[in-house]
Amino acid sequence: MKMRLQFLLYTVFLVMFTACGPFNKLEKSTNWEELYKGANDYYQAGEYNKAIILYDKVLPVIRGSEKAELADYNYANCHFKTKRYIEAAGYFSNFNRTYNRSPLAEEALFMNAYSLYLDSPDYNLDQQSSQEAVSAIQTFVTQFPGSASYERAMEMLVDLQGRFEEKSFQESNMYYRLKDGLYPGDFYRACIINFQNFTKDYPESKYNEELAYKLVEVSTGYAKNSAYLKKEARLNEALSFSATFYRRYPSSQFVGEVKKFEGEAREELTQHIELKNKYAQQTAEQLAKLEEEKKENN
Repeated sequence: MKMRLQFLLYTVFLVMFTACGPFNKLEKSTNWEELYKGANDYYQAGEYNKAIILYDKVLPVIRGSEKAELADYNYANCHFKTKRYIEAAGYFSNFNRTYNRSPLAEEALFMNAYSLYLDSPDYNLDQQSSQEAVSAIQTFVTQFPGSASYERAMEMLVDLQGRFEEKSFQESNMYYRLKDGLYPGDFYRACIINFQNFTKDYPESKYNEELAYKLVEVSTGYAKNSAYLKKEARLNEALSFSATFYRRYPSSQFVGEVKKFEGEAREELTQHIELKNKYAQQTAEQLAKLEEEKKENN
C-alpha cells in the first residue's frame, strides 16, 4: 500500500513538473521570435513533434518574411521524420512551388517524391499512391537531371515499376486460376487479353516466357470449347501463339508442354475441318437433290 502511494505521488509530481516545463511555457508564449527560436531548437534536437507544435503557432505570423523559408522547409521535414509521409509530401510540394528559386527547392522536390515513394504500398494493394509517386519522381528527374539525387530517384522508379509489374502478373494469374471455374469461357478470354497486354506493357519482364506458355494453353482450351462457327479461327490463333512461343523461347523448359497443347489444337482443327467438309458435302448434296426435284416438278 505504501509503495502504491509513493508511485501515485511520483506520478502526480512528474505530471506537475512536465506541465511547468520549458516546452509548456514556450507553447503558451505569444512572443513569435521566442517561438521561432524554440521551434528551430527543438528541430535541431530531433524533437520533431514539439517542433511541429511550435511551427504551427509561428508560421502564420512570419508568413512572407525571410524567416519563413527555413521554417517551412523544417516544418515539412518534421512530418517526414515522424513518418507522416503524405503530409510531408504535400508540404514539400508547397515549399517547391512557393520558393522555387530557393537553394532548397531541388531537395524539397526530391523529398516530395521520396515521401510518396515511402508511402506507396506493396504490390498486392491498390497502386494509386504509387502512381502518384512515379509522377512525382518523373517530375523531379525531368527538372533536375544533374541532381546528386538523380540515381536514387531512378532506383525508386525502377522499384515502383517492379511493383506494377508484379501486381499485373498476379492479376493475370488470378484469371488463369479462375479458368477452371463455373464460367471458363469468360476467364479463358480474360487470360488471353491480360497475357497479351502484360507482354506489351512489360516487354522485358522475366514472366513473359511463362505467360507465353500459358497463352498457348488457355487459347487452346478456349478454342476447343468454342462454338462451331468460331472454333476454326480460335484454333488457328492458338497455333499462331505456339509458333510465336517457339520463335521467342526455343530452349524453354515449357517447350514440351507447348508441343502437347499444339498437338491438341492440330488434332482438334483436323477433326473440325473434316466435320466442316462433311457438312459442306452434305449441304451440297441436299441442294443438288432439291434442284433436281425442282426440275422434275417443272
